[in-house]
Amino acid sequence: MRPNDCLDPPAPIRVAMLGCGTVGSEVLRLLTEHAGELASRIGAPIEVVGIAVRRPHKHPQVPSELLTTDATLLVNRTDVDVVLEVIGGIDPVRGLLLDALKSGKGVVTANKALLAEDGAALAEAADASGADLYYEAAVAGAIPLLRPLRESLAGDRILRIAGIVNGTTNYILSAMAEAGAGYAEALDQATQLGYAEADPSADVDGFDAQAKAAILASLAFHTRVVATDVYCEGISAVTSADIAAAESLGCVVKLLAICERVPTVDGSPGEAVSARVYPAMIPAGHPLASVDGAYNAVFVEAESAGQLMFYGQGAGGAPTASAILGDLVSVCRNKVAGGHGPRDYVHANLAVQPMGHTPTRYHISLDADDRTGVLATIAGVFAQHDVGIATVRQDMDPAETGHGARLVIVTHTAPDAALAATVASLAELDEVLGIDRVLRVENLGRPVTALGVA
Repeated sequence: MRPNDCLDPPAPIRVAMLGCGTVGSEVLRLLTEHAGELASRIGAPIEVVGIAVRRPHKHPQVPSELLTTDATLLVNRTDVDVVLEVIGGIDPVRGLLLDALKSGKGVVTANKALLAEDGAALAEAADASGADLYYEAAVAGAIPLLRPLRESLAGDRILRIAGIVNGTTNYILSAMAEAGAGYAEALDQATQLGYAEADPSADVDGFDAQAKAAILASLAFHTRVVATDVYCEGISAVTSADIAAAESLGCVVKLLAICERVPTVDGSPGEAVSARVYPAMIPAGHPLASVDGAYNAVFVEAESAGQLMFYGQGAGGAPTASAILGDLVSVCRNKVAGGHGPRDYVHANLAVQPMGHTPTRYHISLDADDRTGVLATIAGVFAQHDVGIATVRQDMDPAETGHGARLVIVTHTAPDAALAATVASLAELDEVLGIDRVLRVENLGRPVTALGVA
């Protein structure tokens, strides 16, 4: 007889699932197919004891004895160790997860909207009971990103995070650049391929990326940042002319989520946090510029580690399920060991800087009268608002337009409010016939080497 033959088998870690849609069903499949291997990694088997869904008859692949429509009863069962949530949305999920955490149950979630709005309450509940709260899948799908920010870089000082965190918008912008498609045509393609929802507003209006930026900023800068703190613009106003203008400058257009440390506005000692989402021109030589299709990539700059880039599939049932299972394994290991994982420390409590104070650059294309003194008048408006002009060129001959000259101006870095005021003043000039387009320009520092995390 071997020494361990007399030992009782380890008790299973009992898991309640909330939701069983595209992601949830993939998680359930992987839990079933890899049960033995997962048990070996954890030190105990995982047992799914219930799955809360709205319409049980829509899930014939799930054993009927596991299905319930009473999520509250399931979450509050005394035999449940971990609650795995893949429903999404704010309510009733908020109350369910708070109940789970307050009772000491571990929680694994991919709910970026809830975390961006009420992450503080969830974290406080987890801290109070000693429960685990893991949410790697909430940002960038299968890409290991939140765990490196929380753990691998815990001894470093993160300076900036900039990335492409929404696959739908990246596919649309890539299609516009590669095929010369207009926005509407590219959106139709994304919808047909399943990258865009029937109602794509959360993606194309930037709200999905906004929630993810709030989560990234909170982790990176140890400061509680909510979605409403993050300035947000979507891509619906981006035109094929914008894409062509970027190409002429050696740039591409990407929807970026940018979170960074910035000096305080009044010049006093200390720092603030800037968090924003908008389409911007970036140099074609930067690694983010080559991220095409529905892929995500996030560029992290830390004081000691330097520049890192994380790249991979940012959405979809299988990639998201991979991140969720990674979290579930960690939470179950902690249960077996009788401890808990790292917490989300928000000790820095930095102020969030309004977008108006955030330094950026603009690319402005406008039509103006083709006569002496007009350029000087336009330059005077920039000087009035203390905005420097980096480059100016005439993009179109007046003979082609029949009414004036097309001027393309790229500014030096200035506060966003000063740049916006400059554009507003230009629009009031009689000499300016129309402002064709305005896009921000982001340099994103020197080029970096991608680490190939996929």
